[in-house]
Amino acid sequence: MGRFVYWMNVSLDLRIEATAGENGGGSWLRIGEALHREFNARARALSLGVEGRVIYEVMERYWPAARHDESLSDVLREYGEIWTDMPKVLVSRTRRSADHHTRVVGGDDAIAQLAALRASTEGDIGVGGANLATQLLEAHLLDELMLFTHPVVLGAGRPLFDRLAEPLQLDLLEQATYEDDVTLHRYAVRGAQPMG
Repeated sequence: MGRFVYWMNVSLDLRIEATAGENGGGSWLRIGEALHREFNARARALSLGVEGRVIYEVMERYWPAARHDESLSDVLREYGEIWTDMPKVLVSRTRRSADHHTRVVGGDDAIAQLAALRASTEGDIGVGGANLATQLLEAHLLDELMLFTHPVVLGAGRPLFDRLAEPLQLDLLEQATYEDDVTLHRYAVRGAQPMG
């Protein structure tokens, strides 16, 4: 059985964007080489990635070309290789095809298709996108949060989840501190559907 892991960079007030359209590239993020190496190691350990359309389209515009861009650092080229080669699922109502080892699921039964994917996959399944993560949470399919918290309070912007029906109960699995005071907190989500 797989486990859905929502992996995100967040501010201390659990914002993922200060302004619309940042798409993971805000100037408030403190991502140095050592932290990116940690990202690479964790991404390499995923069985596959599941991404919403917005985040997928941001990633596909940059990372496939980045893996061959000699002007970039080796850690960025490495991540480009990891993302491009990783099996992925794009969740979209509007797209019908995608490249880079990606299959597309969509329609009214997308969450049911993802539940079946979780049941038939071994290992961790990375989740990208707040809308998708919110839907998985509401369906009790989100197993874990992996939050890289940057020491900044944004005060406004897009939250980690689009909505919460009730307080989200978590259990701490791991914590670590990286360069520039960025911290990792991994949490198990209470109430996720049992695996099996």
